[in-house]
Amino acid sequence: MMTFPIQILPADLAAEAAALNAKLTKGVDLLSSLTDEDVDIGSTPKDVIFEQDGIRVYHYHPTVEKSKIIKTPLLIVPPLINGYEVADLQPDRSVVRNLLNQGIDVYLNDWGYPRPVDKHRTVDDYINGYLDEHVDFIRHYHGVDKIALFGICQGGTISTTYSTLHQDKISHLTLTVSPIDFDAYRANHKPHEGLMFTMGADADVDKMVAVHGNVPADVLNVSFLMASPFILNFGKYADVIDILDDRPALLNFLRMEKWLFGGPDAVGQTFREFIRDFLKGNKLVKGTLEVGGRKVDLQELKIPILNIFAEKDHIVPPPCTVALGKHVGSKDYTEFAINTGHIGIYTGGLAQKVLAPTVANWMRERGA
Repeated sequence: MMTFPIQILPADLAAEAAALNAKLTKGVDLLSSLTDEDVDIGSTPKDVIFEQDGIRVYHYHPTVEKSKIIKTPLLIVPPLINGYEVADLQPDRSVVRNLLNQGIDVYLNDWGYPRPVDKHRTVDDYINGYLDEHVDFIRHYHGVDKIALFGICQGGTISTTYSTLHQDKISHLTLTVSPIDFDAYRANHKPHEGLMFTMGADADVDKMVAVHGNVPADVLNVSFLMASPFILNFGKYADVIDILDDRPALLNFLRMEKWLFGGPDAVGQTFREFIRDFLKGNKLVKGTLEVGGRKVDLQELKIPILNIFAEKDHIVPPPCTVALGKHVGSKDYTEFAINTGHIGIYTGGLAQKVLAPTVANWMRERGA
């Protein structure tokens, strides 16, 4: 008589079904009781110190005594196409809070949500316009000649470009999972690595901008989800069943979803230029990029650089980030790897322990 290798008893099956039903019932009750205020993101105390055209600069309240604060202020530059809250997603997993606890005086650019009239803004407007004004404001506010920049993903690409053009105003440049060489992933890449770059290279951006003006956030989200379709579209929602009755874990899941699906539209002309010049043209590393009529020559970038990358990053694979070291003129260039993924470098448990201390120690060692 043939027997099955796995014995499933009716009583065990009934018990599992009952337990799942109880979990789902509790989860539904918990979900129905939550409000938008419960799913808080970007909650670290801060003040708006500068605002123009819907773009803000935040100054975060210090968490250490004044004598322990590093004198060189640091400005976080998020990507244009994601909400700034990825740097401050939840109280116990916040890059901003961790940097504050290390004694860093933290500012942050909130690029805001573009209006239809903003569709004509250019890369030059953001780099030599808004960002330059923010840097000057903080310099004068603190009475210092130079400040430090901390770039997040695309914000790191922007920060690198800005620092090359204005390094007389920047003392230290820290980059995190920032795309620099948009072709570097092509050699020996794994499935799904750099898929967003491939999709972007094939996209008819002119038509997208002609149809939409500002490219809707939903269109960008589809590109992100397709970079790992099963995990990001199905797997994570199947896994959420396991935490439905766990309020803290469920809130953390909802915070990530709120950030991911609550991002801004992409400014039409800026998006067109970024895809054309950075992603498709790869002009930043080729030395052919011009912004505001000025050539961006990475060999001229000679300030201290800390380049942090995620070893498991499938959005911006490590080769795209660490390629910077081959092109800059700085003799003080440091790379630091964290064993996590693209978003995990800001929200993962390991990153909470090592990212902020590494940045703070690196800055102190270089006179900040």
